[in-house]
Amino acid sequence: MYRTHTCGELRICNVGQKVTLAGWVQKVRSLGGMTFADLRDRYGITQLLLDSPGDLGREYVIQVTGQVVERQSKNPRIPTGDIEIKVDTLKILNKASVPPFTIEEESDGGEDLRAKYRYLDLRRPPLQRALALRHRIGQEVRNYLDAQGFMEIETPYLIKSTPEGARDFVVPSRMNKGQFYALPQSPQTFKQLLMVAGYDRYFQIVRCFRDEDLRADRQPEFTQIDCEMSFVEQEDVLNTFEGMMRTLFKNVLGVDIPNPLPRMSWYDAMDGYGSDKPDIRFGMTIHEITDLVQGFGFGVFDGSQYVGAIAVPGGAEYTRKQIDELTEWVKRPQVGAKGLVYIRLNADGSVKSSVDKFYSPEQLAKVAQRCGAEKGDIVLALCGPKRKTQTQLGVLRLEMGNRLGLRNPGVFAPLWIVDFPLLEWDDETQRFYAMHHPFTAPKPEHEKWFYSDSKEDLEKVCANAYDFVLNGTELGGGSIRIHDADMQSRMFQVLGISKEDAQLKFGFIINAFKYGAPPHGGLAFGFDRVCALFGGQETIRDYIAFPKNNQGRDVMIDSPSEIDPVQLEELQIDIRKE
Repeated sequence: MYRTHTCGELRICNVGQKVTLAGWVQKVRSLGGMTFADLRDRYGITQLLLDSPGDLGREYVIQVTGQVVERQSKNPRIPTGDIEIKVDTLKILNKASVPPFTIEEESDGGEDLRAKYRYLDLRRPPLQRALALRHRIGQEVRNYLDAQGFMEIETPYLIKSTPEGARDFVVPSRMNKGQFYALPQSPQTFKQLLMVAGYDRYFQIVRCFRDEDLRADRQPEFTQIDCEMSFVEQEDVLNTFEGMMRTLFKNVLGVDIPNPLPRMSWYDAMDGYGSDKPDIRFGMTIHEITDLVQGFGFGVFDGSQYVGAIAVPGGAEYTRKQIDELTEWVKRPQVGAKGLVYIRLNADGSVKSSVDKFYSPEQLAKVAQRCGAEKGDIVLALCGPKRKTQTQLGVLRLEMGNRLGLRNPGVFAPLWIVDFPLLEWDDETQRFYAMHHPFTAPKPEHEKWFYSDSKEDLEKVCANAYDFVLNGTELGGGSIRIHDADMQSRMFQVLGISKEDAQLKFGFIINAFKYGAPPHGGLAFGFDRVCALFGGQETIRDYIAFPKNNQGRDVMIDSPSEIDPVQLEELQIDIRKE
């Protein structure tokens, strides 16, 4: 055997034992005639005491045999800090070039450099902990769902392209000239077909693919905890997966979350938080003040559909320079507001505002009161179209929460968002789009509007859908599905998809519904996002072994890349030069 113990295993109780360790050399240092080296593997670090280090450098792979002895100078920062190995024999298994950055807790390598040498970055303890957490969460998910009677069933990666929503990644078929597979954005249709086939509880921890612009919590390939259940209503699905998340929090983090979890309608979330994934760890909710501020001669407010505001604790102390900076911040394209109005509630009870000449102190005090502001606070107001302005206020609210330190990653506030609109109207194309996907069922009590030809009625229809939200991030979402062929045909009709196009794109599932589809529903959790939030991070990259960068490139293997002309000829593909 190359080793009898790992580098994180030995303790004071092992003193006197003869052991063999193997791993990578973290560092070598000579002190007063004695040479010490730190030996590292993914389990930890053990200090070695060497008579002569010889030709030993950083990241050399070595094997040592020696006796466990008590350290004279103990290191309480590591679990093995009470002992060291007095080395009798040392064998170099593989020499190493000097690494391009330090492989330690805090590296001196930039993000791009570490991405290029990802296999070295993965040796660092933060990434080892991240992938260990991912593994642990995956095992807990499987154990929980297995205990609930779910079967893990794989679905295909080479499927039919159905361009509705995000772009597909496409794969040319050599055997079927001029035709293409698509990589699945999710196993949506396949898991519904499994319900038709009688596998009433399915799950899969599955890789999915979307060709879309990237950001911190997006990757072109990502992983879902994908689930579906038959003979269920919304309440059954929520209870099952609330139980799963409660188990994960308890078994992985030792955290108890509320039982039951709070629920909030999409409309209340937008009205109060300006987001369908509200962060409820702190207050500072949005309040409509349209009726309190219109009709007093301030044209900006008088000409707006909606005026809303938030009260920022302690904001009355903001200087004019800080308020000007905040005004410029809300004008950035990421927020999109045209300006900012403030009302300052000074500690002495006086009120100061950027619109003093239009409103009396009493009128401004009424606005502050509605927003829940107290002495020492500042009220920040925006105006414009209702949903757009609420979204802007939601972004501002999160920014102020960050600035005030109210978004502690160690605090968890999960909830369900329910009662989404089923459809979204697009003025540009003059048609409805599915807010989730075209297989989402309307709430049963809204079916009377779903079958109406009135645009106003259709806009009132709520989806039988739900999202699991944690700390301002949507971790999972799903719905009760349409299982009736006539209702599915009606949905395609509302979305402007002709019978011919529906048959071409979704004929296999439409036909399957004719053979006795059970009532069914499910949801999918973003596995990478769950791991990142459990690890206290915003980005998912550290929780994926080999992620892509913001341009969708893997700089380690230099992918994507051009392919051989012979391959292109086999596929009958010509590359059109710009």
